[in-house]
Amino acid sequence: MVTRMSKAKAYASDFIAFVNASPTPYHVVDNAKKLLTAAGFVELKERDSWVGSVEKGKKYFCTRNSSSIIAFGVGTNWVPGNGISIVGSHTDSPTLRIKPVSKYNAEGFLQVGVETYGGGLWHTWFDRDLSVAGRVYVETQEGNLVPKLIKINKPILRIPTLAIHLDPGSGNKFEFNKETQMFPIAGLVEEMINKLEDSQPDETDKRDVSFQSIKAMQERHQPKLISLIAGAAGVPISSIRDFELILFDSNPSTFGGMSDEFIFSQRLDNQMMTYSAIRGLIDSVQDPKALEGNECIRLISCFDHEEIGSESAQGARSNFLPSIVKRLSGLTGVAATDISVAAANPTTFYEETCNKSFLLSADMAHGVHPNYASKYESNHKPLLNKGPVIKVNANQRYSTNSPGILLLEEIAKYEQVPLQLIVVRNDSSCGSTIGPALASLLGTRTLDLGNPQLSMHSIRETGGTADVELACKLFASYFNYYHDVQEKIFVD
Repeated sequence: MVTRMSKAKAYASDFIAFVNASPTPYHVVDNAKKLLTAAGFVELKERDSWVGSVEKGKKYFCTRNSSSIIAFGVGTNWVPGNGISIVGSHTDSPTLRIKPVSKYNAEGFLQVGVETYGGGLWHTWFDRDLSVAGRVYVETQEGNLVPKLIKINKPILRIPTLAIHLDPGSGNKFEFNKETQMFPIAGLVEEMINKLEDSQPDETDKRDVSFQSIKAMQERHQPKLISLIAGAAGVPISSIRDFELILFDSNPSTFGGMSDEFIFSQRLDNQMMTYSAIRGLIDSVQDPKALEGNECIRLISCFDHEEIGSESAQGARSNFLPSIVKRLSGLTGVAATDISVAAANPTTFYEETCNKSFLLSADMAHGVHPNYASKYESNHKPLLNKGPVIKVNANQRYSTNSPGILLLEEIAKYEQVPLQLIVVRNDSSCGSTIGPALASLLGTRTLDLGNPQLSMHSIRETGGTADVELACKLFASYFNYYHDVQEKIFVD
C-alpha cells in the first residue's frame, strides 16, 4: 500500500534527481525537454510557421536560447479567442559566472575570475566544493559552431575564507570584497598543472589562425580548465571557441531531517517551482483523454534571467510568451491543410484570449525561520510541508488579488491541497517575481505563489519534502479545472 508520505517522497526524489542534473538554465531546459518528449509532447521551432502544425488534442513545446521553454496542450474543443491557463516560473538562480577573461595567478595559485549573477548570499559560497557547468560552443570539422552542454562532476574550485587568527578584529562579522576577495582557487602554478594535455597541433585544423580578433581561449582562461572543459564536451581543445559557464556546489541535493522531511539543496529557488510546473502539466495530460472536451489551452512558461530583472530576449519581460499566445489565440488547431483564422482575417482573438486567461506566477516563498521569527508579519508565517504560499503585496510587487485567491482556493479543493498566505512586514523589503511583468505585458489576471523555503538565495537552501507533491497536484488540478472554475468568478 502506498502511503501519502511515500508518494510525497517519490515526487521529491524525482525532483532531487532533476535539480542534481540541472546546474544551469541550459540543463533545466534540456531536462525539461526530455520529460516532455517522454510524455508525448512534440517540439516546435519558434522560427517556423505554426499554421496547420498545432492540432487540437495534442501537446507541444518550444525553446528560446535553450534557456527558456514554453510547453502546452490544446483542448479538443478549443476555438480561437478562448482562454489559456498558464503557470510561469524561471530557470535561473543566483550564481557565479566565469568571466570572459578569467585567467589569474597569485602567490603561486591558479585562480579563475568570476562575476556575480543575481542577488546571492555570497558568503555562503566560501569554503564550498565547487565545479563548473554550462554551454560550450565548439567548431566541427565542417566549420559549424554548435553548442554542447557540459557538467564537470568533481570539485575543481574553492573560495577559501581567511583564518580568524589573521583578522581577529572581525569577530563574527564576515565582510569581503566581491571583486578582489572572491577569486576561486583552481590549483597551483606548476609546470605539469599548467600544461595542456593535448597541446600538440591539431592536424585536422586547416584554418588560418594567424589573425585573432579576440585572444585565444588558452590565453584567456587557465589551460588546465580548458582541458577539463574539452574532456567533458568530448572534443579536442582546439575546437572550443567560447562558453557560458557557471559555478555550482558539487555536493548533490539530498533529503534531510530526522524523518527526511526536508530537502537540502541548491537552486530550490526556483527549480522546485519549475519542476512542479513541468510535472503538473505532464500529470494533467497523462490520461490520453485528458484534453477531450476541454475548451482551453494549458501552458507552462519557464524563463531565464528572472534573478537579474527579466530584461533579455529570453526573459519574462521579452516577447516570448506574448508572441506564443498571439500565435495560439488565432490558430484553429485542426488539419494541416487548414490556415490560421487570424492570418486570413485580422481579429481581436489575441485580446480575447488574454482577457480569458489566467497566470499563476510560481516562484519560491519565504517559510518562517524559527531563529528569526520576528522578521515575519505576525499573522503570516508560512510553514514548510504545509502547501504552496499565496503571495500578497499592496504595492503590486506581487500581482495577487481577491478574484485570483478565490479561483486558486476553488482549484485546490479538487485535490485537497492546503494553501498558505504571506505578506511581508511594512518595515521589510519585498522581492518581486515575473508576475507583475507578465500581468502588465499581457493584461492577464495573475496570482503569485510559491512553495515555502529557508535560506533563499544561499548556495544551500532548505525546502519541504511534501511540498513538491502538493505543488504538482495543485498545478495539475489548475490545468484540469480552470475553465470550469473561472466561469463562476465574476470580474470585469
